[in-house]
Amino acid sequence: MEFKKICVFGLGYIGLPTASTFANHGIQVIGVDVNPEVVETLRKGGLHIHEPGLRTLVQAALGSGNLVVSAQPEPADAFIIAVPTPFYDDKRADMRYVVAAAEAIVPCLRRDNLVVLESTYPPLTTQHIVAPILERSGLKVGADFHLAYSPERVLPGQILRELIENARVIGGVDYASALAGRDLYAVFVRGEIRITDAATAEMVKLMENTYRDVNIAIANEFARLAERFGVDVWEAVALANLHPRVEILRPGPGVGGHCISVDPWFLVEAAPDLSPLIRTARQVNDTQPQFVVGLAQRALGLASPEGLAGKHLAVLGLSYKPDVDDLRESPAVEVARLLVKAGASVRAFEPFKPEARIECLQIVASLPEALAGAELILLLVGHAQFKALVPAELAQLTPARRVVDAINGWPVKEWQAAGFEITRLGASTAKPLV
Repeated sequence: MEFKKICVFGLGYIGLPTASTFANHGIQVIGVDVNPEVVETLRKGGLHIHEPGLRTLVQAALGSGNLVVSAQPEPADAFIIAVPTPFYDDKRADMRYVVAAAEAIVPCLRRDNLVVLESTYPPLTTQHIVAPILERSGLKVGADFHLAYSPERVLPGQILRELIENARVIGGVDYASALAGRDLYAVFVRGEIRITDAATAEMVKLMENTYRDVNIAIANEFARLAERFGVDVWEAVALANLHPRVEILRPGPGVGGHCISVDPWFLVEAAPDLSPLIRTARQVNDTQPQFVVGLAQRALGLASPEGLAGKHLAVLGLSYKPDVDDLRESPAVEVARLLVKAGASVRAFEPFKPEARIECLQIVASLPEALAGAELILLLVGHAQFKALVPAELAQLTPARRVVDAINGWPVKEWQAAGFEITRLGASTAKPLV
């Protein structure tokens, strides 16, 4: 198939790079977002998210005239849905954004169009929820228009490269739909493009992130066990990974982001009787922030969490992973919230999003402001600038001499030499033999 004009729903971390990449490859693109602030920001040449190289890509797309930002869709040859799928408090998928995007396509849908979904959701959603909505147009899926699912598989911080170079899976509701999806992404994808059915593509996306979540849960549980038995988990992981068939991941304050911390719940929702391991892994990772709060309590020599009330704490990092501005489902944010709930006075500094606003949490604009008057410093995100901090210089900014390092980001001996007491995640207080 040939595509001259496409419409992309959702101009976030996936939709905006995708729309801009298509536009810079000569395709006319209508980028649609229901958030008026996003639309206005992009129209003025601004950017509402941080991703290396994205500003240049978007400005080129807008400057070429191939990318137009709008609050409303238009008829096109293809439609891509890249809207978020959060979950409710009971961990069920919130499908409102996907449903709304599909409903918005109905008046614009024409014969031989292609609709592709990139959003992540429970298995069989493409066929059982999206297809019936689109057929309200009077057209029949497969016979009159094509429908496919193609999951995004990119890493924040490397989105622009991986969007082009990574392998792509296209799952069609029928073979013709899969081929149409392949033709669309072949416009810019250099990686291998593999076609399959829609349900398989949905499962591929969910299992990729579930696999990672389960393995992170093992690492986090290993950290808890190591501390219980007087072992330094970081040394133990390094030694275990000398085995040629073992690769234990790094423990940390939890799992965040819009994929790994969310997608496994979609499998639990769809088949709770078949997913006890997945549920347990999610519960381990979801409770890891509480474990970190326990470290803060111990570092301050407190007998109970109630002792945190009135303590002045500095939290370094709020994003869900290093060197990005994405705070979605971040375990660092949850740690900060739990500390505030315990009555602590918390100042948080997130260098990649200093303007962030989170209810009940004081976010400051600079490192010195976060550190001023602190009794304890918590390193929760391994931003490069945090890991590069010199302890002797940091000591001049704060009276705090106690540190909780939840990511193993600071050399222990160096910080101890500067007068700091360090409590590390998964590290026993027992003295090593050597």
